[in-house]
Amino acid sequence: MISFLRTSYTSNRFYLVGGALAGLFLLGHFFAPLLYIGRVLLLVYLVLIVLDLLMIYSLKNGVEAVRVAPDKLSNGDDNSIRIELHNYYSFRVTGGIVDEIPHQFQKRDVNFSYSIKAGEEKEIRYTLHPVKRGVYSFGAVNVFASGPVGFFRRRYRYDYGKEVAVYPSYIQMRKYELLAISNQLVDSGIKKIRRIGHNMEFEQIKDYVPGDDFRTINWKATARRSQLMVNNYTDERSQHIYAVIDKGRLMKSPFKGMTLLDYAINASLAITNIAIKKDDKAGLVTYESTVDQIIPASKRNVQMKLINEALYHQETSFMESDLGRVTVQLLRKLNQRSLLLFFTNFESIVSMERQLSHLRRLAHSHLVVCIFFENTELTGLLNSTPKNLEQVYIKTIGEKFVLEKKQIVKELNKIGVHAVLTPPENLTVQTVNKYLELKARGLI
Repeated sequence: MISFLRTSYTSNRFYLVGGALAGLFLLGHFFAPLLYIGRVLLLVYLVLIVLDLLMIYSLKNGVEAVRVAPDKLSNGDDNSIRIELHNYYSFRVTGGIVDEIPHQFQKRDVNFSYSIKAGEEKEIRYTLHPVKRGVYSFGAVNVFASGPVGFFRRRYRYDYGKEVAVYPSYIQMRKYELLAISNQLVDSGIKKIRRIGHNMEFEQIKDYVPGDDFRTINWKATARRSQLMVNNYTDERSQHIYAVIDKGRLMKSPFKGMTLLDYAINASLAITNIAIKKDDKAGLVTYESTVDQIIPASKRNVQMKLINEALYHQETSFMESDLGRVTVQLLRKLNQRSLLLFFTNFESIVSMERQLSHLRRLAHSHLVVCIFFENTELTGLLNSTPKNLEQVYIKTIGEKFVLEKKQIVKELNKIGVHAVLTPPENLTVQTVNKYLELKARGLI
């Protein structure tokens, strides 16, 4: 009996019909014929109650549900989750599903209505959008089933408790990997950059096709084959590329639910993967008050796995970054000239000036790109029209901050450091653009 109570729930239909019968009996005190009709309908009502309970409890597992979720979720992306339903009853079942998703999402409305025929299978899909790395725990899948009468709902609880890890955005990484392999990066906002100079390696001689550079025609091969042949070149390979991530307190600033650190981590995963696909050697450096971790540049098969695992465990301790100390360590440990993609943030020109001498030292031995963030929260403010003196002052201060960010770019360029100022959501595209631009110009 206790088990029955725990798994049975009365529906609104049960109370509506019961209330209508009570009203009928009440009217029967004034109109006798209604009293007899009410007794007949009450008998039918009781029979339907028994019939409904017998039908939905005729099978131990009348409706089965299985949640299918990946072992890893991609941070900052929509991850597809599906629930597979199977109706073993001999009649149509209607009801709802409540999925107990991880508490980190702070959502209590992951429920779905369904209707499924006898013996039918059905699939329900939804997406989850995590914004923080770590371990997430799913609870049970609760299925509520009602038969044709619909007075009661039986609850099935399938305890598919499962822990999944939210990793840096592998969906974004795969997206850019496929585009890079198929040479379709332009379709995703990556600029098509004209090659400058001759920083290319000869690869093969191939047939001329419209659009090939006439300057690459191989006249000897053309004479032998009696058709136009051209030399095909590829980028110089095995350059050292490092994603250098600042984990200081400024990188904990939020943007659309994610921290700037997580944006930098997602972009680092994508750019190191593209570098390896382009036959460069990619590595990782993370730092705060000192260098926290270094993965030497390589293009071996396990390199991306090592980088992904390292990025997954990165956290900030909210300390001030010490670029001076980090510079000494990098100059000592990185012996070969490398492209250093610094993911950091400057809120003012004063904070940048404190790091200027250290960046200058690094730029003597390496190609340094400093990638930092626009304050996009100021966009709405700058586009608004001030309505009083206070708003004029606030807008003026906002314009000052925006101007300082642009001035930082100029100051970095003066000392030979390349700078990328970007909104957080465009970080990966801008980083890939800069990498391809530097390769095209023969600077790495």
